[in-house]
Amino acid sequence: MHPAFSVIFLTTLIGVGQGLFVALYAAEVGAVLELLPAQGRAFYFHGSMLSVLFLVGGLIASFFHLGHPERAWRSAARWRTSWLSREVIVLPAVIGAAGLYGLTHYFSWTLAVVGIETRVPQDLSLLLGAGGMLVVFALFVCTGMIYACIKFLQEWASPLTVINYTLLGLASGFVLASAYAAWQAPALVNLYGVLALVLTSVAAVTRIAALIRNARLKPRSTLQTAIGVRHRAIVQKAQGFMGGSFNTREFFHGAKPIVFRSVKWVFLVAVFPVPLALLAIGLATQAATWLVAAFAVQYAGLLAERWFFFAQANHPQNLYYQQVS
Repeated sequence: MHPAFSVIFLTTLIGVGQGLFVALYAAEVGAVLELLPAQGRAFYFHGSMLSVLFLVGGLIASFFHLGHPERAWRSAARWRTSWLSREVIVLPAVIGAAGLYGLTHYFSWTLAVVGIETRVPQDLSLLLGAGGMLVVFALFVCTGMIYACIKFLQEWASPLTVINYTLLGLASGFVLASAYAAWQAPALVNLYGVLALVLTSVAAVTRIAALIRNARLKPRSTLQTAIGVRHRAIVQKAQGFMGGSFNTREFFHGAKPIVFRSVKWVFLVAVFPVPLALLAIGLATQAATWLVAAFAVQYAGLLAERWFFFAQANHPQNLYYQQVS
């Protein structure tokens, strides 16, 4: 498939924003349970706004993939059957939840604003955060299922697609959270850093598992089955036209084999071992520079990973449109 850069930025940016929100809410729950040190309202407000920034950036990127952006609202109409429509609905809900969560901390709102008194000072933010967590993970599922539900693209039609979207989003979000904590909450740097190490390591295992699975796939369609001829040697002489078309542009990445293979190794190195090493150094030295570098390298690697994810999917129509003798 042809990797659209708008979708690459959409999926990577919102993944970071979702992961960062999860990290913020986990810190607040830990503080309420007296398992973690309490943080001031600035930590949650600025962190939430940073999460919103990434989420809105992803939303803006998605508009560049639309032929008619003014009709974007119609994409939500098929929510009963379309995972894309569900994503279109859930993404603004995540942005709203993260924004309200940050504003609740900034203005120190509690449930008293609606006439409900409790003994928990953070009652409203905990409630909004819990709702935010639900829509965050719903968004991970919706985004992953857009691709996993396409059965004829064997590289995508696997639970590993949803699992990898979720783990990579959480990993990148927690790597960013560790760098952010070095600025706003030094007491949380080690916690976020260790969780980032764990999530990145687990994501490496599942992503490599997906690569191994895809390498073993056997095409369900061949030239023989497509035209009903059982002869072993079928040679295609032409595509039927001289110029390119929608089929040749949108269903094939167009990159040379050496580029395709190189991108795979670039993302495997940039998303996993390099950030792990930088995180380890950052935690050992408590230097924010290393943590920021870990996020920058990992995010750049995620762009390559998402390009490879789209490019690796082999559409059955390429049997015809990408084969010329």
